[in-house]
Amino acid sequence: MPNRVSVRSVSSTEQRLNDLRARKARSEAGGGQTRIDAQHNRGKMTARERLEILLDEGTFQEIDALVEHRCRDFDMDKNVIPGDGV
Repeated sequence: MPNRVSVRSVSSTEQRLNDLRARKARSEAGGGQTRIDAQHNRGKMTARERLEILLDEGTFQEIDALVEHRCRDFDMDKNVIPGDGV
């Protein structure tokens, strides 16, 4: 039996990988440049910036970076930030 991979499954896998890459990039953006600027304007660093200063390079392993909260109260469903699973 020959080992065949359908074009359809490769395309589907490619689409899923592209989606995953886009979600990861969105997560790494920390809510976007507007939110980062707002933190800086208040004299604060972002969480990732604080971790970069506090920890030795290569010692931090982020988990659940793609987790999003499920809160719908207080219009929170309009304010979804990747990595905000707490």
